[in-house]
Amino acid sequence: MKLGTPLSPAAVKVMLLGSGELGKEVVLELQRLGVETIAVDRYANAPAHQVAHRSHVIDMTDAKALRALVEQERPHFLVPEIEALATDELVRIEADGLCTVIPTARAAHITMNRERIRVLAAEELKLPTSPYAFASSLEELQVAAARIGFPCFVKPVMSSSGKGQSRLKSAEDVAGAWEKALSAGRVREARVILEGEIQFDFEITQLTVRAADGTHFCEPIGHVQKDGDYVESWQPQAMSEASRKKSRDMAAAVTGALGGLGIFGVELFVKGDEVWFSEVSPRPHDTGLVTLVSQQLSEFALHARAILGLPVNVEMASPGASAVIYGGVEAGAMTFDGVDQALKIPGSELRLFGKPQSFVKRRMGVALARGASTDEARTLAKRAAGAVKPKPV
Repeated sequence: MKLGTPLSPAAVKVMLLGSGELGKEVVLELQRLGVETIAVDRYANAPAHQVAHRSHVIDMTDAKALRALVEQERPHFLVPEIEALATDELVRIEADGLCTVIPTARAAHITMNRERIRVLAAEELKLPTSPYAFASSLEELQVAAARIGFPCFVKPVMSSSGKGQSRLKSAEDVAGAWEKALSAGRVREARVILEGEIQFDFEITQLTVRAADGTHFCEPIGHVQKDGDYVESWQPQAMSEASRKKSRDMAAAVTGALGGLGIFGVELFVKGDEVWFSEVSPRPHDTGLVTLVSQQLSEFALHARAILGLPVNVEMASPGASAVIYGGVEAGAMTFDGVDQALKIPGSELRLFGKPQSFVKRRMGVALARGASTDEARTLAKRAAGAVKPKPV
């Protein structure tokens, strides 16, 4: 790969579709390698907008608008960061040779929809998963829930970060879950997945890097989720050698089927030596924010390098942990008290994302910490997160 100079005819140009906190870190890593970056999102002043060379605001589910922007900017690489995209148009853009979609247009098309990725994993690759069914109406969902049993989970086929998800304890919860899924999904699509509950010991993210020289695996990341959204993560997660091997084998299988270059966040459930596939994201994963302190190269640096066909290194630097800082209120611009107290905690770091609007459960930042063990790192990260007090301006 020959790299050029940004804002010159020799520039290598990368366009991000979605400009949240994960995209912001990818932009920074690309810029360290002299790449010209273009950040796109549905709202102005998104985190990656604030650091990219150029930014645009469009409805990325609008195929015509998406194609027009790609034709205007002519990026070499198109990097999806969110699910709410016109993925059919990504396939056409790649087929027409306008640019390279990361990891591939087909991979983006499959993974942006829970139905397509579940069919690939469970029915084509024969990976173990939770029991599941799909529904396009309340009546279909009621029938599926009765067949699979309770407790179970309902999720929109198009959503992320826990949006629109519900845990159902009985048949009385089905109607509410259906409405929640429709109102909170990435697109207003009357289609959900219902999953049976698995009694697992813990869940992990197996970050998997498809690079020019092959597939590489980061150490497993453990995490805690509430309502489908992660609140803390740590690396490494202790697990048996048998489950570790199964996790990597499953990650290799699903990412190999998707193809292309870049980092994938493969989510798995683990109980003893048994492992079940859950989901996969073809991009940096929110739980992987911990790699900013735990690895020699963060997941964002690995993604940037892999996209460009450069060598990668997945070695750890230290046990680490992350803890989410929520906005806590519905408000516009925020201030953050207690930053000095948080950074007095040994081994701690902060990332305040710069989002222009706060919600009660919107991630506005993350506290990170290194430790002699993951337990110590988790304690320090949670202390640092607790010291930061977001307040409306």
